[in-house]
Amino acid sequence: MTVERINTLVVGAGQAGIAMSEHLSLMNIPHIVLERARIAERWRSERWDSLVANGPAWHDRFPTLAFEGVSPDAFPPKERMADYFETYAEMLKAPVRTGIEVQRVERLTGRRGFRVETSEGEYEADNVVAATGPFQKPTFPRIIPETADVQQLHSSAYKNPEQLPDGGVLVVGAGASGSQIAEELRQAGRRVYLSVGEHYRPPRAYRGRDYCWWLGALGLWDEVRIRPKKAHVAFAVSGYEGGRTVDFRRLAHAGITLVGLTRAWEAGRLRFDEGLAENIAQGDQAYFDVLREADAYIAQNGLDFPPEPEAWELLPDPDCLTSPILEIDLKAEGITTVLWATGFQFDFSWLQVNAFDDAGLPFHKRGISAESGIYFLGLPNLVNRASSFIYGVWHDAKYVADHIALQNAYMAYERA
Repeated sequence: MTVERINTLVVGAGQAGIAMSEHLSLMNIPHIVLERARIAERWRSERWDSLVANGPAWHDRFPTLAFEGVSPDAFPPKERMADYFETYAEMLKAPVRTGIEVQRVERLTGRRGFRVETSEGEYEADNVVAATGPFQKPTFPRIIPETADVQQLHSSAYKNPEQLPDGGVLVVGAGASGSQIAEELRQAGRRVYLSVGEHYRPPRAYRGRDYCWWLGALGLWDEVRIRPKKAHVAFAVSGYEGGRTVDFRRLAHAGITLVGLTRAWEAGRLRFDEGLAENIAQGDQAYFDVLREADAYIAQNGLDFPPEPEAWELLPDPDCLTSPILEIDLKAEGITTVLWATGFQFDFSWLQVNAFDDAGLPFHKRGISAESGIYFLGLPNLVNRASSFIYGVWHDAKYVADHIALQNAYMAYERA
């Protein structure tokens, strides 16, 4: 059987893989990109129908291609996002091969590079870039037994309200996905409960500028000012319905019942933590922190941005916040679906190399792994806050490609 040899093999043709291909091409590094389905497949088939980008079109793109037919301030729908990456790959003439699943990568013995086993045969590559992104394997806590008389669905499998059986819905997770899905379900006439844990809730826009603009102006994309971080805090920002700040009080006044973090199950009843009010208050604090920093920036730089006093106003606390519900009987409340918007976990089981720490997480610095020749791209905080976003992954890919070019030069060196 013929084994194809290539300098660099990129796994995944989403935003990370396409960005990687661009920079490898610019540095004349021979490479191929293998994708198990279609380009940007997760945008097409692993998200709900009404999903839009979380950032406006002027920002959520690569530097060298603007969206055609989309207002710069609009939030492109998911199919338009997928088309964008497909168009970008065509513009680059990127060597993408679709319908090929990478099944195993292992280091070659006694010579440089890696053996890459795929659904369409075997490759050998000097370098392998894992560009499979952060949304690999849906995960949710196994709190409710599978035998319970309620449908359990992860947000990656949710499409629209009509997909669900009649009855109420408990959405667990109040980040970007959970908050949008809960609002869509409520607008469709469903009775909705939303389980809210710790979260970061910034303003969608303030004083005439989108939050993405403020992230850049205030140095928050690059995290120049170091701040303590909490792990697993949901990022509640949305482009839904033209872009609005995620406001849990507004959702409650629209008929969504807020509950605390989902904790335990017993005989058809779910129990919730008592910290709902504290989580909402912490989200409010993060929101007001951005407003304060924005006001200080405007004053310091003498900018003529319109004042927005209404942004500082909060709606009255709803009953579900002042008198929190700590337990519900799903059957008595008519809840037929529990929708877990609880995120994803990594799945690098195909990558059989020494590139992981004791917890099984990628061990790297700026995407350069502990295993020479193995690289990661598109992971959260690979370099900074921007790394898992379209704008950030493009710049991260440039750094990784430069490192590959340097290593190739080392290997090509011959003493005079």
